[in-house]
Amino acid sequence: MTQTLLLAVLFLAAGLAAVPLATRFGLGSVLGYLIAGIALSPILAALHVDVEAIQHFAEFGVVMMLFLVGLELEPKRLWEMRMQLLGLGGLQVVLTAAAVMGLAMLLGLAWNLALATGLILALSSTAIVLQTLNEKGLMKSDGGRASFSVLLTQDIAVIPMLALMPLLAFGVHAGAEAGDHGAADAGHGAGLSLVEGLPGWGAALVTLGAIAAVVVGGAVLTGPLFRFIALARLRELFIAAALLIVTGIALLMSLVGLSPALGTFLAGVVLANSEYRHELEADIDPFRGMLLGLFFMTVGAGIDFLLMWDNLLPILGLTVGLMALKAAVLGVLGLAFRLRGADRWLFALGLAQAGEFGFVLLALTVGAGVLPDALADRLLLVVALSMLLTPLLFILYDRVLAPMYAGGRREADEIDETGDVLILGHGRFGGIVNRMLRLNGYRTVVVDYSAQQLEMLRQFGLKVYFGDATRPDLLEAAGIARARLLIIAIDGVDETTRIVEHVTKAYPDLHVIARARNRHHVYELWYAGCRDIIRETYDSSIRAGRSALEALGHKHEQAMARARAFEIKDRAAMVEVSDLYDPNVPAMENAPYVARVNQIMREWEAELTGATDTTEDQERLAADFRGG
Repeated sequence: MTQTLLLAVLFLAAGLAAVPLATRFGLGSVLGYLIAGIALSPILAALHVDVEAIQHFAEFGVVMMLFLVGLELEPKRLWEMRMQLLGLGGLQVVLTAAAVMGLAMLLGLAWNLALATGLILALSSTAIVLQTLNEKGLMKSDGGRASFSVLLTQDIAVIPMLALMPLLAFGVHAGAEAGDHGAADAGHGAGLSLVEGLPGWGAALVTLGAIAAVVVGGAVLTGPLFRFIALARLRELFIAAALLIVTGIALLMSLVGLSPALGTFLAGVVLANSEYRHELEADIDPFRGMLLGLFFMTVGAGIDFLLMWDNLLPILGLTVGLMALKAAVLGVLGLAFRLRGADRWLFALGLAQAGEFGFVLLALTVGAGVLPDALADRLLLVVALSMLLTPLLFILYDRVLAPMYAGGRREADEIDETGDVLILGHGRFGGIVNRMLRLNGYRTVVVDYSAQQLEMLRQFGLKVYFGDATRPDLLEAAGIARARLLIIAIDGVDETTRIVEHVTKAYPDLHVIARARNRHHVYELWYAGCRDIIRETYDSSIRAGRSALEALGHKHEQAMARARAFEIKDRAAMVEVSDLYDPNVPAMENAPYVARVNQIMREWEAELTGATDTTEDQERLAADFRGG
């Protein structure tokens, strides 16, 4: 018991220390867990801990993750994305796996070992890439959308890979090493089975019956089960039911000789349209996150650094070679699917690494006797190193490639007209503003970073231009010096702030309306010189709060008055607090800022709670607040 508690403390402390630091430096949570495991490795070795046994337990986090992936993939959505998934994503997996397999066979591996290696290394890191694209505001770009499609295809492709891997085990069991694998498999796989001893046709029928049970049970039985549990009104019973569904399906798949992950993924897709989808997601996700974090830490702890040091140049060579090969395949596919310039480089470099599912597949192949330990250890080093090098590729893209293409991406696309209003970004925010202004007779010029978005807009007769809105020369070409108004509606927080800083200095008389992501972004834009800032969800939130008051029994006029008073107070408070905000000091360390925010909240509670609901009183309150 004492050793178990000690291990729990060690893993939790290492994760809590490493992951926030890794995330802050842009490395991502997966690399943070790997670094935590690496740091723990000497301690676990000194305590003679069986890291592999802990890893087998933590692998259930992968089963949970695939269940959650299935919940996100509604059949209708999958059908709508079929061309991107089967075309771009499917070709990436197949071509990369084939290229790696061919090179592995040239290096002397048997075809089945080469195929397993190709499948493992064809995958990219969903966790690292999606987090980085979101942080940099690149998800809406053409390269970001293409990357998401490929990552989604890879997540789905893991399912057949998990089912295929054990079938590649023949021919590996040679000599003492294979004998050890066979003994391990016998011990690990010993247990109950519903298909043991059955003829081939009987095993097939039982297997199909188990899959049918998952599909039918997920569609028919989940609703009655949760409605029955709801009668007890106990939150822990919902969590227990969610865990029962996942573990029960995993057990059933194991009993018929299939991958537990395959069954849970299938169940997730079946339940994607269920009314209890969000309940299941909320209940399973914390366990998934904890177990996956533990799994990645055991992977880091299991890295053989002596092996890496003894084979440093070959391991580095294999890692760089793999990333160059994947980037080349992705670059060709990007060209074929009409990705241009910096978007193609973002697509190729962003997905060039191996992924976290590679660790999962490596653990499976070793346990099933598909790959010998020596080869698996080297592949594990290649996967880990490629992930560690990924942040460097994004830095290369940000500082070298993107600026280079930004300078010459659309030289032939001259901006030959000007308008009353210059709009930067034409998504769900800028598009509505643009339509409203045009319907009121104003000429607008739109600049957007997505070529596909602009081609669609041009079909409707809108004047649009492709380009990076952070470039001063592009703003000048778009007629910013003659425009009456500039509206910044792009997604990127840092990009918006940079544009505001430039425009307020270069064109101090130009009225600028800037879209803000959240309250702290408002402070940054105010500090940069913008005085007309729109929080993207602010007005809809005010409306939702007003509707909530009406639903709680307030009359419409009362709810309107209280919402108006809150809005006036909040806007005035934003101006006051913005003057205390310093972007060079973390908000929680800015004592005057924290003190004033706390004081304002106390004043709000006292004034709004005790305010009357007459229009005259509300107007008086608003006037008093403006004066204060």
